[in-house]
Amino acid sequence: MPAGNLLYWAIVALVIAIIAAIFGFGGIAGTATGIAQILFFIFIVIFVIVLILNFVGRGTRL
Repeated sequence: MPAGNLLYWAIVALVIAIIAAIFGFGGIAGTATGIAQILFFIFIVIFVIVLILNFVGRGTRL
């Protein structure tokens, strides 16, 4: 799964959380916020790993 998809779903979950919070659905908003946070941190970890591998990979080519 590309990291861009994770970021997309994190944003979708965040928007759902904001809409649910506006309408007063606290449980749904809390759950959606938690999902958005988890997906966002997974995206950050994958991004950092890919960034490191990109720099390491460039050093081995001549």
